[in-house]
Amino acid sequence: MRRVSSRLWLLCALYFVQGLPFGFQVTALPVYLRSRGVSLAALGFAGALSLPWMLKALWAPLVDRYGSARVGRRRSWILPMQAGLALACAGAAFAAGRDSMPLLLGLIFVMNLFAATQDIAVDGFAVDLLRPDELGPGNTAQVVGYKLGMLTGGGLLVWASSRIGWSGLFLAMAALCLAVFTVVLFVREPPPREAEGHESPKLDWPALWARIRTALTVPGTGWLLLFIGTYKLGETMSDVLYKPFLVDAGYTPAQIGLWVGTWGTAASLLGSACGGLLAARLPLLRAVALTGALRLLPLAGRWLLTRAGVSDAGVLGVTLTEEFFGGALTTVMFAFMMSRTDRRIGATHFTLLASVEVAGKAPAGPLAGMLADPRYGNLGYANVFLLGVALSAAFLALLAPLRRHAPAPTVARPASS
Repeated sequence: MRRVSSRLWLLCALYFVQGLPFGFQVTALPVYLRSRGVSLAALGFAGALSLPWMLKALWAPLVDRYGSARVGRRRSWILPMQAGLALACAGAAFAAGRDSMPLLLGLIFVMNLFAATQDIAVDGFAVDLLRPDELGPGNTAQVVGYKLGMLTGGGLLVWASSRIGWSGLFLAMAALCLAVFTVVLFVREPPPREAEGHESPKLDWPALWARIRTALTVPGTGWLLLFIGTYKLGETMSDVLYKPFLVDAGYTPAQIGLWVGTWGTAASLLGSACGGLLAARLPLLRAVALTGALRLLPLAGRWLLTRAGVSDAGVLGVTLTEEFFGGALTTVMFAFMMSRTDRRIGATHFTLLASVEVAGKAPAGPLAGMLADPRYGNLGYANVFLLGVALSAAFLALLAPLRRHAPAPTVARPASS
């Protein structure tokens, strides 16, 4: 039990570090740039700094192909990426102190590059490390750790920047990265279970590509990718318009920040933890079905707010419930994705599935905005919220074909499904 607990804490710390730069970019960077007089048009291009997170699947095979047996297959990548991330954060502190905008933006891109590459290795590490019955708690550590990192990099440290300054913020991020680096430095990486005793975990390029082709061509792969790519589509469409809806309903930014940003994040973290417990006690597809069905209630509640009128109790109840069930579903889905991952190419395979998850919800924001905008779709908030409910309900229909297609023998099975 102590060994399992230490593994989960280690995964949580690793994902925490990866969430720091992305949290800063998503939440704090627009504030920083605007305070320096950057135009709104230029702010729209700041999202390009996170491109490494979208493109990381392109170099994921390198992480599976290369690695030192003496240092550890995954630690060979995790340690240098963490060191590079700490150095980039320290460099960003220097750039912020000198008010060198081009250098700072370049370093934020480098921070995302190191963090995204570490994410590939840590995902592979988790696939190697976790037994089927540990997928629920393991993915709780993943989701909660990453969210806490985003909350720290984009929230707590930004709040502290009024006292420590922007340079102090980046130095604090560097110190946190170094702290986790020190922990990993003394961790002994166990060999992947498939490799113990009879099979080397290292693959040459032909074997690696053959393994990838096999993983992506087993029966039911198309249904699996559609399942992963659509599970957040309706929810994300609803999320994009929820804050503007509250603004138009007369709520202040302070109220929205407290209810959605602070209490909503707490509810999401709690939901993620409960999702992990659920994934450990139910077959994973059943856990996805349960959390996905429960998620429909608060999504329908948003539509009901547009019809019955808003109230503080109604908004708060819908917000916290949606964040809770959304967090639970995310953890359960990530556990399911990991259960369908080939351990020999865990970094590449899981990264590909995670990239499908990101790509699947990417069109939701622009689509929701255009459908609600009077100049284009003119559907309004109510109809787009209702469409989000319908898409989220339609996603549940994909459970049937997934149950018909069991994983191939080379793919790890869930604890029970």
